[in-house]
Amino acid sequence: MTRVTRDFGDTMQKEAVPAVSADVIFNSSRFPNYKIGANNQIVEVKDDPKVLSMKEVVARETAQLLEQQKRLSVRDLASKFERGLAAAAKLSEEARLREAASLEKHVLLKKLRDALESLKGRVAGRNKDDVEEAISMVEALAVQLTQREGELIQEKAEVKKLANFLKQASEDAKRLVDEERAFARAEIENARAAVQRVEEALQEEDRMSRGSGKQDLEELMKEVQEARRIIMLHQPSKVMDMELELRALRAQLMEKSKHSLRLQKELAKSKRVTENNSQLFELDGHEALGSYLRIQPSSDNAPELSKCLIQWYRVSSEGGKKELISGATKSVYAPEPFDVGRILQADIVSEGQQITLTTAGPIDPAAGLGSYVEALVRKHDVEFKVVITQMNGVNYASESIHVLHVGKMRIKLCKGKTTLAKEYYSTLMQLCGVRGGGNAAAQALFWQAKKGHSFVIAFESERERNAAIMLARRFAFDCNIMLAGPDDRAPLGT
Repeated sequence: MTRVTRDFGDTMQKEAVPAVSADVIFNSSRFPNYKIGANNQIVEVKDDPKVLSMKEVVARETAQLLEQQKRLSVRDLASKFERGLAAAAKLSEEARLREAASLEKHVLLKKLRDALESLKGRVAGRNKDDVEEAISMVEALAVQLTQREGELIQEKAEVKKLANFLKQASEDAKRLVDEERAFARAEIENARAAVQRVEEALQEEDRMSRGSGKQDLEELMKEVQEARRIIMLHQPSKVMDMELELRALRAQLMEKSKHSLRLQKELAKSKRVTENNSQLFELDGHEALGSYLRIQPSSDNAPELSKCLIQWYRVSSEGGKKELISGATKSVYAPEPFDVGRILQADIVSEGQQITLTTAGPIDPAAGLGSYVEALVRKHDVEFKVVITQMNGVNYASESIHVLHVGKMRIKLCKGKTTLAKEYYSTLMQLCGVRGGGNAAAQALFWQAKKGHSFVIAFESERERNAAIMLARRFAFDCNIMLAGPDDRAPLGT
């Protein structure tokens, strides 16, 4: 038996194993660690923690790019694709380096296998078995390296595909950036042109206004000079005397016209008296808004008014049509804004005999009421201090002060924080002057907020009462609601 010494092994190894070529480059400074696994599979022992493969890195980067593509602007998208293109180039370079390293590993394994084959023929016994085991391990490493090369080729194809995709996307992004930039430049140019046109129009308008202003100033100066010339022709004292005389004449003319109207009414009244000397009743009172009319007996033979049936009407001064005033069945009636410009008529029926009384002329409006209402219309909500005399047809016990709010959309009656009624304008709402009620009728109105809920309200003055009625009807008309009393606007034939 041949004895193999330690020196002989070292000498044989130096002589039998050829030296490795100097141009071989190792990827690491140490040879990888391997161990024999199941079915004689060689398993590489990895000391480093788990590192993502190139395929997984590429897939993750692609998914992130596609996810962020919708959220990026055109310029950010172009920048992102350029960075992705650089990353793809870097991955391609790493793949090329890995391919070179794989080629170097093949060369190294081939040389190692050749050295082991040459060593196999020179040893025997247990050393020969070790050499054969080493050769099988080298062959297994070669198989695994071939598999890794296949995976590397596939990854290289995917990297090239991703690089082409990123390159195309980068070019599309650059094209979009160029298109947006060109569009923005065109918009800027259009805006500049529009601003220039506006400036030119303003300059032209300024020139025209200056020219017309100079012309108007010249004409005004001519008129002033002409007025000065006329004033110089007359003495100032005479001009002032003439103005004072004109004012006095106008005032006298207005007084004469009022006096003439009163005379005409008295003449018409006296004519009716002379035509019918047997008239048992007559109308007493000022025929104007803000006052009241009273039926009074004019003869000792006149029956008692409490035993007579009375009904008031509105009569049109043009066509002669008359409207029944529902509820006006008392001997006293206070005209309301609907009665202005119309003739009031009262029919008295006693023992089968009918007596008709009419006003001498149309009811006159109250002085200054129109301008007062126009001033109130500008407000959103107008408050009136009132006292409730009746509620739902029953006398109201309390005489405390309440507030009536007349607004653009609704009417509200309250006392402090307590609200008695608050309703929007509707077809169920009714508002008119009180039809009867004695001397205080000119200061009271009837308000039905809704069906079955009504009030009789007294104001501080006749002017406040008529202003509240006119204001509420004005606001209701703006809401397409005709606000009137019960059964108003019902014409009857003469």
